[in-house]
Amino acid sequence: MTIDDLARPETPGSEAPPSAKTPTRPGTWSALRPLVLRLHFYAGVLVAPFLLVAAVSGLLYALSFQAEKVVYAHELEVPVGDTALPLSRQVDIAREANPDGTVTAVWPGAEPGATTRVLMADPGVAEDASLAVFVDPYTGEVRGQLPSYGSSGALPLRTWIDGLHRDLHLGDLGRNYSELAASWLWVIALGGVLLWVGRRRRNRRALVLPERGPKSRRRTLSWHGSVGLWAALGLVLLSATGLTWSRYAGENIGTVQDGLGGATPTLSAGANPGSEHEGHGGAHSGSTKTAGADIGLDRAVGAARAAGIDSPRISVALPSEGKGYVVKETDTQFPVELDSVALDPADGTLLDRLRFGDYPLLAQLTRIGIDAHTGVFLGLFNQLALAALALALVLLILWGYRMWWLRRPGRPVARGAWRKVPVTLLLPLAAATALVGWFVPLLGLSLLLFLAVDLTLALVAKVRPGSRTTA
Repeated sequence: MTIDDLARPETPGSEAPPSAKTPTRPGTWSALRPLVLRLHFYAGVLVAPFLLVAAVSGLLYALSFQAEKVVYAHELEVPVGDTALPLSRQVDIAREANPDGTVTAVWPGAEPGATTRVLMADPGVAEDASLAVFVDPYTGEVRGQLPSYGSSGALPLRTWIDGLHRDLHLGDLGRNYSELAASWLWVIALGGVLLWVGRRRRNRRALVLPERGPKSRRRTLSWHGSVGLWAALGLVLLSATGLTWSRYAGENIGTVQDGLGGATPTLSAGANPGSEHEGHGGAHSGSTKTAGADIGLDRAVGAARAAGIDSPRISVALPSEGKGYVVKETDTQFPVELDSVALDPADGTLLDRLRFGDYPLLAQLTRIGIDAHTGVFLGLFNQLALAALALALVLLILWGYRMWWLRRPGRPVARGAWRKVPVTLLLPLAAATALVGWFVPLLGLSLLLFLAVDLTLALVAKVRPGSRTTA
């Protein structure tokens, strides 16, 4: 089989001779292969630019975790001292540094030499962000103030790159690009695997290892197929997790997840009705000097430790009106430690406890999948794996375009490939495609667009004088 066999229709050489009255019925893969090839070609050519942007920005995002540690080293790291100040005192220092802010949460340093991050609601930062005041836990020095975003505490550099990856800083309109890329990524990856594995080859080594030799279209295809095979599972997982928080498909996924009992449970943080704490709202600084009965930040953390919150990585949400202290584990390393408790601010009584092990299995998998997609599940290993997948996707796209360029002019497969698919297979396939297209709307709409373009080109070829068509 030559390299061009992958880019042209199946030859009739293996079919029954013309004199035979009953031709041999082709196998399922023989009937589907031209259709898969044509879909892979169109999607690769037309959707690849969106995937390329997502891959490059994703690569930058994966590297931004380590870059953040370098750029913001002054805010994040301090010399290790002998003793640490009480958390309540550190919060008071942060409030003195920014009296216009309202303290909402505290992230104690997770390891020696890490600063304490005091989060504030502040009119000077975006509505979806907090102002983080970084306090040296040993000396009380304020090391800086920066906007902080999300549960991972992304600082401005990583936040900007994340916005580029998510929506190109275009808001809801830009989110369509990333959803389109995620919608097609799994289709392109699985279609490529089918085409690559389904090829006839003499040497099985060529399935998983690229060929060597002079530069040629054959060698480019070998690299494209082998690397694609190795990266396929990761790309499919990235596609699936990316769709979970997309605009349109994400809503459908959430509905299905809730229907299957996989909704993420929530912690009840309501304070006891008789608590003297009620009515103080956000006026707390974390100190026991506030009016009313409040055990204070340090005793609240101690009570949470006694209740089983034993991870060094925690966040403490200060009480708001009618709510108690909420202490959450934030360690996403394996095994994950994501338990949380709510405590009555008047006396530290346990109001509610939520263990990650009690999450429904689907909710656990969703949380781990999203954390893996965002690079926080396994720390540096996770980030390096994301960077490798992003780089692989960039190379796969470039190799795909190079093969297309080297083969021009020509079509990957003749039009009308669907006509070769038996009706007994075509009808279920069409029904499944319609269902997936409805569930993942941007996939369905763009697929209809591809079909419209293909039909238009076929009509143009028919009416053009002297033209030939294979539609």
